[in-house]
Amino acid sequence: MVRISVDQDVIDFINEQEQDFRVSTSCYGPIIMPVEMKPPKANDLRITIGEHTLYVSRVQAMYVNRITMSMVFERHDLDACPAIRGL
Repeated sequence: MVRISVDQDVIDFINEQEQDFRVSTSCYGPIIMPVEMKPPKANDLRITIGEHTLYVSRVQAMYVNRITMSMVFERHDLDACPAIRGL
């Protein structure tokens, strides 16, 4: 069983944003993006955060054991990484 911890500031962020997020792969490693930008896949790991869900891609679930605020996407990430450019 995969055990991934989520930092309290990430939990607070998700609850404040009042939406679901997904941890997926970017040029810089794992990135947390709203599901409207990067929809979840059927085989994603699901972590319940209050009334919301944090989806973790199966690829990232193999490597990540802790989800931190440093993974939250920033707008400049979208232009700098071809893997997520244009979202």
